[in-house]
Formats: sequence, structure tokens, C-alpha cells
Amino acid sequence: MDQSVAVRDLTSFTSWNAAWSELRVAVLGLGATGFSAADTLTELKADVLVIADAASENRIEMAQVIGATLALGGSSEAQVAALAAHTPDVVIVSPGYPLDHALLAWCRENNVARWTEIELAWRLRDKTGTPAEWIAITGTNGKTTTAQLTAHILTTAGFRAGAVGNIGIPVLDAIRYPDGFDFLVVELSSFQLHGMPRDGVGAISPLASVCLNFADDHLDWHGSRDAYAAAKATVYANTKVAAVYNRAVVETQAMVEDADVIEGCRAIGFGLDTPGPSDFGIVSDILADRAFGDDRHNAALELFTLDELQQRHLAAPHMVANILAASALVRAAGVSVEALRAGVASFEIDAHRNQVVLVSGGVTWINDSKATNSHAASASLSAADPVVWIVGGLLKGVDVAPLVAKHAPRLKAAIVIGNDRLTIRAAFERHAPQIPVFEVDATDTNHVMPRAVEMAHGIASEGDTVLLAPAAASMDQFSSYSDRGEKFAAAVLERVGGNDDGASSATTTAPAVD
Repeated sequence: MDQSVAVRDLTSFTSWNAAWSELRVAVLGLGATGFSAADTLTELKADVLVIADAASENRIEMAQVIGATLALGGSSEAQVAALAAHTPDVVIVSPGYPLDHALLAWCRENNVARWTEIELAWRLRDKTGTPAEWIAITGTNGKTTTAQLTAHILTTAGFRAGAVGNIGIPVLDAIRYPDGFDFLVVELSSFQLHGMPRDGVGAISPLASVCLNFADDHLDWHGSRDAYAAAKATVYANTKVAAVYNRAVVETQAMVEDADVIEGCRAIGFGLDTPGPSDFGIVSDILADRAFGDDRHNAALELFTLDELQQRHLAAPHMVANILAASALVRAAGVSVEALRAGVASFEIDAHRNQVVLVSGGVTWINDSKATNSHAASASLSAADPVVWIVGGLLKGVDVAPLVAKHAPRLKAAIVIGNDRLTIRAAFERHAPQIPVFEVDATDTNHVMPRAVEMAHGIASEGDTVLLAPAAASMDQFSSYSDRGEKFAAAVLERVGGNDDGASSATTTAPAVD
């Protein structure tokens, strides 16, 4: 088969008003971002082929309605043949496509441009006139909460702002919103960042950016820790006003030091310690801004007290760090201290992120299903003691042993779920043999959470926290982390919330294991 493809010059495609109708485009994947890309490009009259292993019936029907050509399922050879026959000028790659996938290999061999949906959105951002300023957020943990908080503060301050990207709302949907936005707060995963250019016409240039933290995650996909770090560091490229970093994480500071930013951009640190000039931090239990005040070398602006955050259930250390990061981002966008305070005062944490499901019989049941990696789970574990920990799922190539060793002193017991149960049990046997470990070996995935909650209910007593912080992805037994969290919450309310006396069992022995 002749797979040669003429390489198209795409440098002029930097506006909604460019000649997109001249392009032949392939979109890989028909999830939320894949469909959004196909929908956008068919609106622009491009010739669009969508290639996907599978898709929901609804998305298939919608893709057909908008006029995209579909190539669903089939072998990798068949998919490559369909791609080659389409002779694309550019390929839009959905997040998470394996780097060694045959379709991407074909693109490399034929010098066909590969864009993420983020790059496509950046090129099209002028649809409604003056483009929104972008605020870019990444990190191993806390991205969604920080993005939601940042957008909420901006909205409270009177701006039109939306939290988009990896948070679940495709950026391409947002840039087509009829009324437009002043700011788009773009949550970026390492998958999205990996495929983004750092220079050239397709490279984003955010007003402000942050890598909240850094710990091993998705190493099976990226191939190494260095590759994962390099992807995360892309968030800082071309930042215009503030490159925000975590003072407690040397990797994020190194990312900022190595970043090619726009002249005049400032490095702004945040942390739970005393801030220096150009920093956000804590002074005598007061969250303070020493970056944007008129006399930042000699004085700090008071933002909130830890007591105020405690009253809002926002005082856990990782949440305070998120608040400081969001504060730096919105101050870089021109938000006043008064509007910042008002925004934080009215903010509600998203479901599945340290969500208190129930307090009964002195036992607190917390849903942190969004803790899909060790770093996130560690933050949750650090905020509770003693803990009955529900852990497990797909570990994604990350060693869970350091997490077990670090938090063993605060654990009363562990209940292990998911495909990688043996790996987790081995970590406990080696690093915390004194901790009782129980295993949910349910063949019917609908019984996983009811069984885990039943076990936890038999273990926990007054003063304990039962914490779902899996430190793993959910797709082995659930459709998503939200599905996992919803099933946990439902099981808690049914098993514990339905007690006549409202009290949790105080028995010290766990129920039998399946």
C-alpha cells in the first residue's frame, strides 16, 4: 500500500476564520474530547474521519448527524488502512492514546501533524471575538479542585470564567460558547501536555500557569519519571504573567527555572511555610499574599485565617495548598483581595474529593474516590487519624509500598479492592505487617462497595475515619472514579445511615472475607 501523504503547511491555521474547509482531518477517539473535536471541525466544514475502537451509541449517532465519517473497531491494521486512505493533513489525538499505537506510528512515518484537542482549541480561540485569557493548571493531585476554585473566584469577581479541559468540559466546547469568556481555567493532564508544542503557532501562552505538585503517576504510559516530569513542565511554556510553583516540591521549582516564558513573567511560589517576596504562604495562621501587594518586600496582604478555612472544612493541608495556588493565579489575573475572600467563602468542594458522606456513631465516612494515585491518597490520609482505609484498583505501574510505609502509623486497618490486590497486600506484608488487611474478592463488581462498607462498618469505632482513597484508577471494576465514589456513598448510606440508633458498630473484629 502506498502510504505517502503530502505534508500540508498548517502555519496559517491560527484562527476560526482560517480555511479549515480545505483540510482533511482524522480524529482518534470518540470520547468527550474526540467528539468535541469532530463536532468543531465539521462545523468548520473540514473533511473529518473519526477512528475509534468503540463508542457509545449516542456518540455514534451524533457523529453521524454532524457529518463525520466513522471507522469503528477493527484491527490496528484495518484502522491504519482507513487512516491512510483518508490522507489526512492533520490528526487530532485524544488524550491517553498509547505512544506506540499503530496509528501514531503511521503519522510519524508519514510526517503527518498530530495535534491535541488543546492545540486545536488554542488555534480556534477567537471564534467569539477577543479570545479569553487562559489559566493553565496541572499537577499530580488537586488539579480539579484548584481549577474549580480558580474559576469560582473569577466568577465571584464578576468575570465570565469557566473550568474546562481534563475537568470534564472540553476546551473546544468552551471556545464555541456564544457569549464567550474572559478567562478559561484549563485543567491539563500529563497526557494532554505530552502532545502539546512548547513553541510555534500551536503553542499555548497562558496568562498564568501552575504545576501544583509532582509525584510518580502514569509511568506505565509515559515510560519514565523524567518523561512524566517533562510533560508536566510544558504547562509553564510561554506563560505571560505568573508561573506559579510549589515551594515544597523541588521538581516544580526546577520546571519554572527551566521554562521559556514571556518576558516580564514572574515566578510566584506558594507553600505552607512563611512566604518571601513574590510568594504566597502562611504567617501566624494567616494565609498571606507577598507577591502582589504594593510593598511586598516589607509587608504581606492578609487573605484568610486557618480558623476561617476550618469552619468551611477547607483546612486540610493539601486543600490549603490548593487555595494558596488558586489565590496566586487569580491575583495574577487582577482579582482584588476582597473578591478573592468572597470567592473562597462561597466555594463548595466537588463530589468525590474528600466528601464527607456521613458521620454516625462518631465514625466519619469520607469519599475521596478522586484520589486515583498515591500522591492524592497520601494527602487524604494525612488529614485523618486513625483510619480504616479502603484502597485499590489499577495502580498504573506505580509502587504503592512507600505510601503504605508512610501512613502505617495512622492506619487501624486496610480493606483492599480491585485488580491489583496482591500487590497492595504484599506492600502491607513487607512494610506494615502489624496492620490488619482485609480483601474484597467480589466477582460481581456491584457487590464491591457494599462488601467493603460492610467490612469497614465492622471495624470502625468512635473517633475513626473510614476513608475511600484508592490510590488507583477505577476502570477495573467501575466506569469512572465518580461511579466508584457514588457506589461507595450509596453503600454507606444504606448500610450505616439506615441504622435505627444512628450508631456505627464498635466491634473490633472484621467480618469474614469472601
